Amino acid sequence: MFITVRDIFFAAVMGSFIVSARKYRPDTFDTVVGQQHITETLVNEITNDRLAQAFLFCGPRGVGKTTCARILAKEINKGTVPEGYDYSFNIFELDAASHNSVDDIRALNEQVRIPPQTGDYKVYIIDEVHMLSQAAFNAFLKTLEEPPKYAIFILATTEKHKILPTILSRCQVFNFDRITIPQIVAHLKGIAADEKIDAEEEALHLIAQKADGAMRDALSIFDQMASFGTEGKISYQEVIDNLNILDYDYFFKVVDTFLAGDISAALVLFNEILQKGFDGELFLHGLANHMRDLLVAQNASSQQLLEKSKEIAGRYHKQSQEVSASFIVNAINILGETGTTYKTSRNQRLHIELALIKLASLQHAIDVTKKKSLS
Repeated sequence: MFITVRDIFFAAVMGSFIVSARKYRPDTFDTVVGQQHITETLVNEITNDRLAQAFLFCGPRGVGKTTCARILAKEINKGTVPEGYDYSFNIFELDAASHNSVDDIRALNEQVRIPPQTGDYKVYIIDEVHMLSQAAFNAFLKTLEEPPKYAIFILATTEKHKILPTILSRCQVFNFDRITIPQIVAHLKGIAADEKIDAEEEALHLIAQKADGAMRDALSIFDQMASFGTEGKISYQEVIDNLNILDYDYFFKVVDTFLAGDISAALVLFNEILQKGFDGELFLHGLANHMRDLLVAQNASSQQLLEKSKEIAGRYHKQSQEVSASFIVNAINILGETGTTYKTSRNQRLHIELALIKLASLQHAIDVTKKKSLS
């Protein structure tokens, strides 16, 4: 694990606790979650001695770009330095968010000229490289174009489109994926077991969804829930309460009112949601996603797209058998149109209520259309 001197300092000052994002940061390629297509390629390049001199790691925040850069830097030097040698002497990190001037890059260029004292390589990791100024990029270009044979550059960015084409053309580009909900859940289960925390699977699924593909965010939320909840336990209800998440139950109930054609019940449920402090636009997005999940739950070939716990997935499958694909598609269209015009509406509550009235009347309209077509 990458436990730094800074981590040890904070642990000494603030107690023995180290946040999970640091404590469980991968230190080998085989412990990296969700980026096998990248880690396997990098391992093969090292094994076959086919290393590029410049890499560009692109992708959303919290998916392992800097972690993989540090692992790659260590693996490149492994075997070329004495046993027990501190790899940090051959690895240099620059945060371009705060060191983005021409002078910073010139200082880096001067440092690159000095060969490593031990080992074959000096590795330079430049994080948030898109933050470099235009002049700094130009100052860096010559060094990147003709680096000394011992220098390897690993650039990391969340905004690939801001990188100059002349820089991109000189790098081997790796695109990091968002980490899937099942992958995050599986990783959190392992951490919960290590920390002796009894975490409900539905709670971990909610944490994974809230993290939006970022493992670092998932681990931060996990720590927050572990501190908030009952000692040694993370429950589904506690996650909902603490993260202010609209419960699945509401969407299942709302759809039931649509199928029953009960306009009043749909409006009462929406009022209850508003009284709990949830935003109308959040409700619209959540209901549209619920309809989408019902659609994929109807077909065995598409059920893999339903990233839910087994219990919740079972509820989706059950309700999906009660609605037709025609109903779902029409409902998604109504919700899409409502969402598009929501912000410009003068009476946003009434705007959503009109959509709910349409949805609660939809099944009846479909039944009438069917009868006419048969007669």
